[in-house]
Amino acid sequence: MKFIYSDYFIENVSKLSYEVRKILKEKLSLMYRNARHPPLKVKKIQGQEDIFEASIAMDIRMTWQYIKKDVILLRKISRYDKTLKNS
Repeated sequence: MKFIYSDYFIENVSKLSYEVRKILKEKLSLMYRNARHPPLKVKKIQGQEDIFEASIAMDIRMTWQYIKKDVILLRKISRYDKTLKNS
């Protein structure tokens, strides 16, 4: 599995607390092994053909999509309500 990071994703990771960045690293490790790993709580975003959301922390979500079978674009990461707007 390979990750590609959008500029938006990179910009917002830098705004996260150290603790949340540490959790994000753990969750990306899980995702690397299995993009549908249960602790990620992956859901397909309604109205979007190929965009998914995953839980990082209680109020932090990220959105992502497959670019190829083994390549994931990490699109957005933020507080739950902001991340899902205009996914």
